[in-house]
Amino acid sequence: MRIANLSGRLVLIVDGKAVDVEQAGDGSFSADPQAIFEQWEVFRGWAAAANLPEGVDFDPAELGSPVPRPRQTLAIGLNYRGHASESGFTVPEGLPPVFTKFGTSISGPVTQVKLPAQGKTDWEVELVAVIGRYSENVPEADAWSHVAGLAAGQDISERVTQLVGPVPQFSLGKSYPGFAPIGPWLVTPDSFDNPDDLELRCSINGEEVQKGRTRDLIFSVPSLIAKLSAVLPLLPGDVIFTGTPAGVGLGRDPQRFLTPGDELVSVVEGIGELRQTFTA
Repeated sequence: MRIANLSGRLVLIVDGKAVDVEQAGDGSFSADPQAIFEQWEVFRGWAAAANLPEGVDFDPAELGSPVPRPRQTLAIGLNYRGHASESGFTVPEGLPPVFTKFGTSISGPVTQVKLPAQGKTDWEVELVAVIGRYSENVPEADAWSHVAGLAAGQDISERVTQLVGPVPQFSLGKSYPGFAPIGPWLVTPDSFDNPDDLELRCSINGEEVQKGRTRDLIFSVPSLIAKLSAVLPLLPGDVIFTGTPAGVGLGRDPQRFLTPGDELVSVVEGIGELRQTFTA
């Protein structure tokens, strides 16, 4: 199942077309995409059995984030060995590094992003997991049952702000407007042959700069849910950016950063793509 945010309304994507959930359900569910996570299991049951009307064509540019207002956005650092190495850090053990991306950075899958004046803005393609029910002290073996769905994400990062001062400002440097595109829709875990092994790719102006597989995560999606929920409850609709593979601009020699006019395309296997263009 694929759910999306089309012009601010919750839709199901069926055969490439959009079915308005509030209309198809005769008002049983809100049109607000974020609200559905509070009744996720009921919604899943309805969607599986409903006799849905034919959907309508849509422009991908009209899609917003399928999770527009999460109460908690947890982002994981250094979760691939190659990225930890290129960043100059040791591989994390025990608990993964965690930061946040503030809410106003969240955007949809097709956007224009204004580059900060510092001029060192980087790319990080990631798998995003969205929580479907209240999750506290979740055993790793049960963790997938707490996931509503998966999306593609970009942890766009301004490295000057991120690394300035005696203490790094990870959250601030990664939270400029438009720095957290999510989408193009949310895909339920049962739609994949193996949700623990998906390919991620990222390109700039057609040149591939990142390629990896989620099987290489140091902390898998179930492991992250178990470790995070042991510290704080995860709430319906919360977002987890799971980390990026090697290939970011900061780790290159010479270093490379995004410039005005660049087009950044991020793809996760079985989900779809994000497309960001950058302006001065």
